[in-house]
Amino acid sequence: MSVGGPRFGLIVSKAVGPAVIRHRVARRLRHICAGLVEALPSETDIVLRALPGAATADSRELDKQVRSGLARLGLLDAAAPASRGSART
Repeated sequence: MSVGGPRFGLIVSKAVGPAVIRHRVARRLRHICAGLVEALPSETDIVLRALPGAATADSRELDKQVRSGLARLGLLDAAAPASRGSART
């Protein structure tokens, strides 16, 4: 039973870096996902796996990559503007 919109799962393994870096990447990804809730179908389940490059990517680049992946899956319009709040670094 799904309640309240799309669900996101995050995988940020030790390959990304030490705990401080992993948590920073996870926080950035959660922020990006929160901005996508309204743009996705409510029955959608999405799992994001952060690769080691996510440790050095800024929030804008992470947002661009997440949106690009969702657009390739047909879940998000490729022309949809990025949320303003995700530009934080």
